[in-house]
Amino acid sequence: MAGGWRAPAQAGGMLLALLGWVSSCVTTFVPLWKSLNLDLNELEVWSMGLWQVCIAQEEGVVECRPHGSFLALPPDLRVSRLLMCLSNALGLLGCGLAAAGMEGWTPCQDRPGLKRRLLLAGGAVLGAAAVATLAPVSWVAYNTVLDFWDDTVPDIVPRWEFGEATFLGWFAGAFLATSGLLLACSARPAAPPAPACRQPPSARGLAGGHHPHPKNADLVI
Repeated sequence: MAGGWRAPAQAGGMLLALLGWVSSCVTTFVPLWKSLNLDLNELEVWSMGLWQVCIAQEEGVVECRPHGSFLALPPDLRVSRLLMCLSNALGLLGCGLAAAGMEGWTPCQDRPGLKRRLLLAGGAVLGAAAVATLAPVSWVAYNTVLDFWDDTVPDIVPRWEFGEATFLGWFAGAFLATSGLLLACSARPAAPPAPACRQPPSARGLAGGHHPHPKNADLVI
């Protein structure tokens, strides 16, 4: 069935888009971008996010404090705040555009060209949201690796390590990128059906048992 793959591809792309957008929002606000275990006090686990720092103790008590000032943050965290908020907005916009362009939605059903453009725009916006998610997460992870293996820092100084939000952000970016690709590919117009093969009149006549008579046949006397 020509074009029958587009509806499942659009449904799968929309599901991945929603999953990626929710994961990106969770990554933005949870304070789990970095984690730190103190050797002097193993009962405390420090975790850092874009908005606050939390201390979890063995008794189950978690105390969180917001960052003092936006300008006092390291450059990677400042830029990550802006990019992650931009990613959340782009993800929501991409989901809305793609939903309006899906085949199963009744709005603009009589305008297939407009629906294809909406679907393409939604896929492009979701791709931009994926970049806005992967860039800050990867940047923070890269700086974390550099700080962990910095030889100029004494060994007794605790080192920050990857938090759970780092991996969740990578998954969110992958979901958003895959959904944008699926939705954009499903927006291609369906190929026109191939014309049916027709036999020439002479072939139909031979098949039916009728023999054509020559135009200038000689009379038999």
